[in-house]
Amino acid sequence: MKKSIENQTMYCYNQIILRTKGSNKMAKKRRTKKQVKMSLWKLVVVIAMIIAAIVLINKWRGKNNTNNSNNGNTQNAVATSTQEDSTSTISLVMVGDNLIHSSVYKDAQRLNGGKGYNFKPIIEYVKEKMDKANYDLAYYNQETVLGGTALGVSDYPTFNSPQEAGDAMLDAGFNIVSLATNHTMDRGEKAVRASNEYWEKHKDTVLAVGTYDSEEERNKVEIREIKGIKYAMLNYTYGTNGMPVPSGKDYLVNVWPTDLKINDPSRDTNYQEYKKQVKKDIEAVRGQVDVLLVAMHWGVEYTHEPTAYEKDSAKFLAENGVNIIIGAHPHVIQPVTWIDDTLVIYSLGNFVSAQLQDQNYNKMVGLMTSVNITKTVKDGKTSIKIDNVENELLFTYYNKASWSNFKVIPFSNKNIGKYLPNYKSVFETYKKVVQKYDSDMKVVEAY
Repeated sequence: MKKSIENQTMYCYNQIILRTKGSNKMAKKRRTKKQVKMSLWKLVVVIAMIIAAIVLINKWRGKNNTNNSNNGNTQNAVATSTQEDSTSTISLVMVGDNLIHSSVYKDAQRLNGGKGYNFKPIIEYVKEKMDKANYDLAYYNQETVLGGTALGVSDYPTFNSPQEAGDAMLDAGFNIVSLATNHTMDRGEKAVRASNEYWEKHKDTVLAVGTYDSEEERNKVEIREIKGIKYAMLNYTYGTNGMPVPSGKDYLVNVWPTDLKINDPSRDTNYQEYKKQVKKDIEAVRGQVDVLLVAMHWGVEYTHEPTAYEKDSAKFLAENGVNIIIGAHPHVIQPVTWIDDTLVIYSLGNFVSAQLQDQNYNKMVGLMTSVNITKTVKDGKTSIKIDNVENELLFTYYNKASWSNFKVIPFSNKNIGKYLPNYKSVFETYKKVVQKYDSDMKVVEAY
């Protein structure tokens, strides 16, 4: 447009010059000096008007470009005018803690003939469901560090798990994993780095977050894309069970500290101070992605009611543009709800574990929550919609006498009664937990 206006300016100028020259030739006969001055004055006015128009157009363009570059902190970002109208939808499924007690890895060793480990049969019912659904993204929380057998596998209270546990989850289709938990530092820096090395080998297919080998790596949030939808995940844990993080190496695990002795987020200065870091992390990536996920290791174990810290953190994250908040650590399920447009899963509970089958199986019932994420580009504007939220209850079975034959099975599976005879009453109990804050929250019916 600018070039066209300049061409028109030159044309007008040339025409006026030509006319002026013609006028000069006839000046002695038909024009006075006053008339010549009038023609020159008109030329000046025309040129000034054209220049003013060019300046105004350039100012408008600059303002429009500034607006497009400063919209990253909103969930419904304004796209550039060159984007064509389009709609793309992906599916995401999420499960809870992969908590590898010694009885679990001993069972996996038995399943592999006594040498090595095979965790795949333990989760075969879940893999079956995932294969059928064909989810685009699948998340889980790796509760225990996958330091591997070279460091010696170990049980509670200082876990170290075989990396074959990760292999089984990848085989089932999981491609996002959170690593920042209260057990991350159980076996020290060596185990963390061994775990990071394992996940680095799978970086082409898996997004692993929460533990890092350097400050630079920690601050470089990785962005992935599927079907035209860009996404990233941040991950924090409330603490590390008193296991110290080496001085100057806070990057090994993201700790958003909470002090349960204070038990009041408003008076917990360290907790409030760390919000600055979380906000900085969010701002560094929010404008570059369509969907931002945050995995939180928070709350109090074995309680179905979210704590004040959980609620305060969820509110803070939602206010800062996070799309989905995924909670872990309580080892039992907690409500699923919305804070404005942000989906909050306070706790998915356990996925695989050997915790005790008491209190109506509360530690053996977990959640498998799935959603659709739709990106719509229309008239140069991008919007993100999360819908079709479904919550499937899972049951982790094992033989109580032998602590073996572990199996994770959805309540909708036709074989659920074989593993949990009173599954219908158990289902009704935990359906109420899921829907406590939102009675419309969908829970997939039991078989």
